[in-house]
Amino acid sequence: MAKQSGLGDALFISGYDLSGDIQAVGNIGGGPSPLDFTAINKEAHERKGGKKDGRMQVTTFFNPGEEADAAHAVLSTLPRTDVTAMYCRGTTLGAPSANLVAKQIGYDGTRADDGAFTFAVEAQSNTYTLEWGRLLTAGLRTDTTATDGASVDFGTGSTEFGLQAYLHVFAFTGTSVTVKLQESSDDADADAWADVTGGGFTAATTVGAQRIQTARDQTVERYLRVVTSGTFTEAVFAVSVIRNDVEVTY
Repeated sequence: MAKQSGLGDALFISGYDLSGDIQAVGNIGGGPSPLDFTAINKEAHERKGGKKDGRMQVTTFFNPGEEADAAHAVLSTLPRTDVTAMYCRGTTLGAPSANLVAKQIGYDGTRADDGAFTFAVEAQSNTYTLEWGRLLTAGLRTDTTATDGASVDFGTGSTEFGLQAYLHVFAFTGTSVTVKLQESSDDADADAWADVTGGGFTAATTVGAQRIQTARDQTVERYLRVVTSGTFTEAVFAVSVIRNDVEVTY
C-alpha cells in the first residue's frame, strides 16, 4: 500500500494515548507465515499457512514530559511483560482499528542533521495475531455515569464465529467501572439490546488494557454497542471489536 497521511489517527499503548508523540506509523501487518509444502511430484510451488504473527512499527518524537502519556515515559522502560496496542485509522465510531498483544522491541534513538530526535519502536505479537476490528467508541469516550453507547452496524446479519474485543482505560475516578458489549439484530427496533455472552471486561479500577474473546462458535448479531456500569465519576476509555466472519482458532 502506498504511503498515506495519518492525520486524525490515534495510537494507544496499554491505556496510554501516545497519539500526540507519534511522527509516523510504519508496518502494520500479520497473518500466517507461508510454509513450503511443495513435494517432488508437483509442477509448481504449494504453500499452506503456518504460525500466525503480527507487528506494528512506529516512529515517535522525543517527549520527556512529565505527563502520564508522554511517549518517552511509557516506551523507554522497555517492559518485559506484554503490552496491548491499538492503532485507530480515524477516531469516528465504527472506524477501522488494528489491535495487538505484543512484546515491545527496541527504543532506538536517531538524531537527524537538523537536530530532530526520534525513536523507532516495534511491537511483535505474542499469542495472538494482529486483529483488525472496528471502534465501538469514537476514539476516547468519557462516561461520568452508567451509559448506553451508540451502536455500530457490522452488516451481513449475524455471524457464527464469535468475537474478540479490546479495552483501553486512560483515566479513571471512582471505585470501578464495568465495560461490556451488547447486541441486537435490528438496532433494538424489535430485538431489544442484550448482553453479549462473554462480552464483559473485568471491572476496571485504574489505567490499563484488556483483551477478551467469546466462544469460537458463538452467534454474534449485526449491531453492537458498549455500555458501562459501576461506581465512578469519570471513566475515559476506548473499545475495539473484531466480529469474526470465518472460524478463528488461537
